Amino acid sequence: MAPAITPTDIPRPSGFSYAFSATGDRSVYFAGHTAVDREGHIVGPGDVVAQFEQALRNLKSTAEAAGVGLGDLVKLTLFVTDVEAYKTKSQEIGVIYRRFFGSHYPAMSLVGVQRLWDDQAMIEIEGVAVH
Repeated sequence: MAPAITPTDIPRPSGFSYAFSATGDRSVYFAGHTAVDREGHIVGPGDVVAQFEQALRNLKSTAEAAGVGLGDLVKLTLFVTDVEAYKTKSQEIGVIYRRFFGSHYPAMSLVGVQRLWDDQAMIEIEGVAVH
């Protein structure tokens, strides 16, 4: 996989990449992953950090089942119901992110939404991996 694409005439990205050039034999498209536990209940109602961690745990589980790693992800889209809560907790979220991804930062978008499927869900993460 080629490194992230970072143009020199726009601000250097922090915590994401503007673009990724990827080659591989197979791509995997991930549905939105929320903070559900094995029984389908939202973990950490009202806690965006706990929900972020559980959503990444679920994404990692799906990646492993698909035979790819989180480092194969080239695109992530994060849907959040409270952008300000996410921004306020961004340092804690960053620590959790690096625990799962290390220094791998795919192309990312953060989208504020009114609500998600489950009323208690505060975050949903979808992505694309190339392996």
